Amino acid sequence: MCLAVPGRVIDIGEQDGTRMATVDFGGVVKEVCLEYLPDLQVGEYAIVHVGFALQRLDEESARKTLELFAELGMLQEEFGDPWETAAEAGGAPWPFTDDPEDVPQEAAQQ
Repeated sequence: MCLAVPGRVIDIGEQDGTRMATVDFGGVVKEVCLEYLPDLQVGEYAIVHVGFALQRLDEESARKTLELFAELGMLQEEFGDPWETAAEAGGAPWPFTDDPEDVPQEAAQQ
């Protein structure tokens, strides 16, 4: 599922002629394009979807939304490591290893 997640702008710069921001999503930091919100400033919050800041958001609303997403486990779903998530869901053993001693017995038998 792809969410529109609120985040706080912690830095702004330019990358290949495009205004970009470093955005903190409750502890997860990602690069975000600011083309749709060219006047967004450091310290402000925005709703971000698929790497684009789409709408300015007040701090209280952003914090409440991030807390709710965290409670529901949606931040991990959105920003977590997809390999780790797949492994926890019954895929390959995690962490991946070349040492057969580290592989759980049920995985070694497959």
